[in-house]
Amino acid sequence: MKAKDWGIAACCLLFVFPASYAEKNITPDPPMATFSIVARDPATSELGVAVQSKFVAVGSVVPWAKAEVGAIATQSWANTRYGPIGLELLAQGKSAAETVKLLTEADRRRDRRQVGVIGADGNASSFTGKGCMDWAGHQTGKHYAVQGNILTGPEVVKAMAKAFEEAEGDLAHRMIESLRAGQKAGGDKRGRQSAALLVVRKGWGYSGFNDRYRDLRVEDHPQPIEELARVLAVHEKVFPPRKR
Repeated sequence: MKAKDWGIAACCLLFVFPASYAEKNITPDPPMATFSIVARDPATSELGVAVQSKFVAVGSVVPWAKAEVGAIATQSWANTRYGPIGLELLAQGKSAAETVKLLTEADRRRDRRQVGVIGADGNASSFTGKGCMDWAGHQTGKHYAVQGNILTGPEVVKAMAKAFEEAEGDLAHRMIESLRAGQKAGGDKRGRQSAALLVVRKGWGYSGFNDRYRDLRVEDHPQPIEELARVLAVHEKVFPPRKR
């Protein structure tokens, strides 16, 4: 590793785990039994995250993305610092695999973490710590990565990957189809509660002032994926897809 890389890793260590965190006896938050996808549309350069969980308001924790930089899903006993720090590493030119390596190596609790990262080039990487609750695992493919924990089994991520590869339409719809397939295959073995969708593209946010093209959340619902699909349809009527 080059000296510059060691410097970045040291910064990650300081920001991911400030001293106060290690010194205080903090009651841990509940684990996020979650399955998610990070993906890129090579035709439009859109980047996104879609996620479903037996956890209230999953969209406030898991999805992170920045246009022309990358997308990140941080889950299990989620370290939310993986989001902003990971995007900064990607912006500095680190690959998805390098970003995952730097983040997890700097995290003393990495065995309980799960993260999926995709860069603006479409290369993706995932990490599933050995301490994640069964079943936990991930799969990466061309322009996507899927990952999940506390699932019914490996068939969930396999179904998600297959569905994304075979789905048609824009990135948002393909990612929702991936979530649907994961749920149909068994999903989160504790149940379902919330879902979120984040798609970014430079200048495609509200009035062109930001990159949040689709930023939708279902905080608490008995069928969160289907509700998310319904909200997406409403959003598309108000904000129809622009000409590519």
